[in-house]
Amino acid sequence: MSVKEISDRIDFRFHQLVDRYSLVLLELSIGLTYLWFGILKFFPSSSPAEVLAADTMEIMTFHLVNTGWLIKGLATWEVLIGLSLILRFRSKYVLYLLLVHMGGTLSPMIIFPEQIFVYPPFGFTLVGQYIMKNFIIISAALVIYSKSNNR
Repeated sequence: MSVKEISDRIDFRFHQLVDRYSLVLLELSIGLTYLWFGILKFFPSSSPAEVLAADTMEIMTFHLVNTGWLIKGLATWEVLIGLSLILRFRSKYVLYLLLVHMGGTLSPMIIFPEQIFVYPPFGFTLVGQYIMKNFIIISAALVIYSKSNNR
């Protein structure tokens, strides 16, 4: 057997594994991230995003809703999205909720640019880097949606 044939067999087997498990791993990884970040928000001062999330939601709700309730609501929302993905609850509505949430997580780039950028628009603060990772989650959610049977 030639090196090329061995390589082709390995590639074929790897491709089979990726086809079989990549979507599951994607759902689990996003679900665990959501679950973890959501749970942290139930414990005051445990989430690195808590203050920024509270400040953003206060502005978005015109300071009409209690910050404590906003954070608990956000925590619940994130935990529900996380559990839905972990349990592979394949609903387009879960992904809609995720995408709406992601829109909210990106809003500080407009509302609080001084907290996001050191040298706008390219030099990110640590908070800005934290927010930028959400573009990966958005892209992954779109992949999950495209592979979902519930359209």
